[in-house]
Amino acid sequence: MTTSTLLAQALVNGLIIGLLYLLMAVGFTLVFGVMRIVNFAHGEFYMLGAFAAYILVSQYELPFIAAVGLAFLFAVAVGWVVEEVVLKPFRHDELNGMIATIGLAMILQAGALILYGPDSQFMPSVAEGAIMLGGVTVPMSRLYVVGFSLAVLLVLYLFLGHTRNGRALRAVVQDTEIAAAQGIRTRIMYPLGFGIGVGLAAVAGALMAPLFSVSPFVGATPLLKAFVVVILGGLGSIPGAALASLLLGLAESVTSTFISNSIAEILIFVLVMAMLIVRPTGLFGRSEA
Repeated sequence: MTTSTLLAQALVNGLIIGLLYLLMAVGFTLVFGVMRIVNFAHGEFYMLGAFAAYILVSQYELPFIAAVGLAFLFAVAVGWVVEEVVLKPFRHDELNGMIATIGLAMILQAGALILYGPDSQFMPSVAEGAIMLGGVTVPMSRLYVVGFSLAVLLVLYLFLGHTRNGRALRAVVQDTEIAAAQGIRTRIMYPLGFGIGVGLAAVAGALMAPLFSVSPFVGATPLLKAFVVVILGGLGSIPGAALASLLLGLAESVTSTFISNSIAEILIFVLVMAMLIVRPTGLFGRSEA
């Protein structure tokens, strides 16, 4: 395989993984924008989505697209209840709100361990074969990931930009007090924003379930990547999260292809440190001062 073909393959792989980072990071930054808390349970909602897809496809033999949709709805419902029951007392207490999400993450992970144990589970592939694009091989299972990710992001874009509740949610993300002064019912926006945010994490988990194993511990790495993306893109900035996700996916893929996986992991932290030094607010972040 020539160097140019290797580079093209790495770029395609980077775009695919970047789309998954984007789903995680948009949900993460949406929760932060609405509630001003860092959701440490975001990775566990990714894990819930992965388990939901695994159970629905492997045990109930539902079509994969139905499993992904049900995983999203399940996570939104759980997230809505969690916000109303667990996080509501901390809506104006960011520190204790973050501590509550740490406890929530531990409870969700322990629950998965009790139900399924520590061993990894594997679900069947959702599509066999691959297509060739100018010497670049793209497995059909990964094309499914691309298609579903783009469809989910398009629906989210239409919801946020062209519906009343979506515009209200964006207003709350920009400034909660001004949004409330304009008559927006912020008490509804909190559970709605948290539910959609964790629902996006569950969709990412469901899409990854056929490509990798499923276990109670699979949420740790996606949570770390979501942290990295929002730091690079700017806390609370959805456009920043989008750009940072794609850049991170491409950088990781190219580095692991031409150098090594270990260097690719180190590169993540080098990028974060460089961003914190050069532009602490991230690519699209705004200074609070």
